Amino acid sequence: MEKRIVFHVDFDYFYAQCEEIRDSKIKGKCVAVCIFSDRGGDSGAIATANYNARNFGVRSGIPIMLAKNKLKEQDSVFLPADFDYYSEVSSKAMGIIEKYADVFEYVGKDEAYLDVTKKTESDFHNAEHLAQQLKNEIRNNLKLTCSIGITSNKLLSKIASDYKNPDGITIVKPEQVYEFLSPLKIREIPGIGKKTEDVFAQMGVNTIDDLREIDVFDLNKMFGRKTGGYIFNSARGTDVEVVKPRAPTIQFSKITTLKKNSKELEFLRENIEKLCVQLNKIEFENNKMYRSIGIQFVNEDLSTKTKSKMLKNPGNN
Repeated sequence: MEKRIVFHVDFDYFYAQCEEIRDSKIKGKCVAVCIFSDRGGDSGAIATANYNARNFGVRSGIPIMLAKNKLKEQDSVFLPADFDYYSEVSSKAMGIIEKYADVFEYVGKDEAYLDVTKKTESDFHNAEHLAQQLKNEIRNNLKLTCSIGITSNKLLSKIASDYKNPDGITIVKPEQVYEFLSPLKIREIPGIGKKTEDVFAQMGVNTIDDLREIDVFDLNKMFGRKTGGYIFNSARGTDVEVVKPRAPTIQFSKITTLKKNSKELEFLRENIEKLCVQLNKIEFENNKMYRSIGIQFVNEDLSTKTKSKMLKNPGNN
């Protein structure tokens, strides 16, 4: 059977890095990109931060006020998010990346999977050279850095791309998989969040090596067959999902900040209706219909609740 080679390309602190490229004077400072709310002042949340800011505890999702407090002793910059500009940079980067792939799978503005099996002749040494060429071209043309995971499947490559960021290349050959995964925290497995991590922590299970000690039937009982099977296979680096072409999803969205914190249905409904009218206008102007619709509430503690629905037929109501 042919040995597959898969890249996961992940741009480092993408929004903040775009801002550093636009204004080189802020490079070296703590940079935070913010989504300011309608309540004025420093109301809102951090979208992303560079590594200098992260060293002082600034993370995406935390309130801007808290981030400013953490960085009050530092040389820092807080900038409003400019998603049109980030999309433009992303589009140019993806155009470069796609040239290096046998099969290119777009994931989001700052990440993509590449199957490079044919281009590298299934050789990991060739793959490293190809990855370095890709990184060099992106840096020379766009001044962007990215991290690349190189393994035999998508799951492992995603984990590996995060291993040496920023600006790293991590290669995990098939014979190195167990050794590579063993010491990693179970949270490194994509899809395992804090709640699942807490469940395992109560059992004394902290690393992927610990996780391998749990029987697949016990995992199925705890999480159901689908999730249990996924966790069992992931702990062993097994993933059969292939890289497949996927065009960027067109997504229209609107966000509003409520004038007060509330759980009153009528008050919430009025605000949701305003968003629906705004979105409907955008959709008509772009001559589009939609298949999926969703809503996200951000709570006072910045936790989120999301609900979405796929329609049987496209709509524009």
